Amino acid sequence: QVQLVESGGGLVQAGGSLRLSCAASGRAFRNYNMGWFRQAPGKERDFVAAIDWRAANTYYVDSVKGRFTISRDNDKNTLYLQMNSLRPEDTAVYYCAAEAGMGYRLDSKKEYDYWGQGTQVTVSS
Repeated sequence: QVQLVESGGGLVQAGGSLRLSCAASGRAFRNYNMGWFRQAPGKERDFVAAIDWRAANTYYVDSVKGRFTISRDNDKNTLYLQMNSLRPEDTAVYYCAAEAGMGYRLDSKKEYDYWGQGTQVTVSS
């Protein structure tokens, strides 16, 4: 089992940047594929970005490509999401998640085994 704790959310103006972190504890973080999801009020929890356990491959939803960067530091047991050029539509609670399987569908929240509690990101216009 792995425990996940997000941090780094906050209020930022449109065009600004934030860096989210997800600290992992428990079983070896390096064995998990990792993802970021977000959920706006009244909406489904949607995929944002994912990275495989070796950091060899990254995946993004189209709306954040070129603006967000997912990365991980397996020595520090930490996942990151660098968010630049933020827009009001990026406002949501952001969740990190860990996937213990083969990583075939890292854009699907059903594939993930462990979730953090979320961190709020609010982008003002």
